[in-house]
Amino acid sequence: MLKQVSIYAENKKGKMLEITGILAEEGINILGSVTNDSAEYGIVRMIVSDPVKALDKLKEKGIICKLTDVIGVEITDEVGNLHRLLEALQNANINVNYLYLSFNRESGCPIMIMHTDDAKEVENSLRSKGFSLC
Repeated sequence: MLKQVSIYAENKKGKMLEITGILAEEGINILGSVTNDSAEYGIVRMIVSDPVKALDKLKEKGIICKLTDVIGVEITDEVGNLHRLLEALQNANINVNYLYLSFNRESGCPIMIMHTDDAKEVENSLRSKGFSLC
C-alpha cells in the first residue's frame, strides 16, 4: 500500500508553483500526480518520495492536505493491460474511485495508482490474480 498526499489547493495563479517549491526545497521527489479542479479549489493527488515529510512541510505553510491509502499496481506497457486490470477488479466486485499513472523509475513499467474503498482487501485480491503491487 502506498501513501498519497491529497492537497486541497485554492484554484489561483501560482498555487501549484508554491506546492512544488515547498517539496523541492525539502528534497521531496514527485513520483506521480493528478490534479482535479473546480471553480474555487482543486485536489492535487501526489505520490512522493517522503509522504509524511511532505504532509508536515505543506501543513507548516498553511496548505490543507492529508495522507490517503492508495494501491500501486505495476503493469507492463502493452495494449490492453489496463483493461485486464480493470476487468479483474470488476470481476471481484471492486469499485475504483479514481486512478492515475506513475512509472517505476527502475523498470520503466507503468504503475497504476488507484483509490478503492478497502485497499487491503483489494491488494489481496490483486495479488491472488497475479498482479504485481508496489
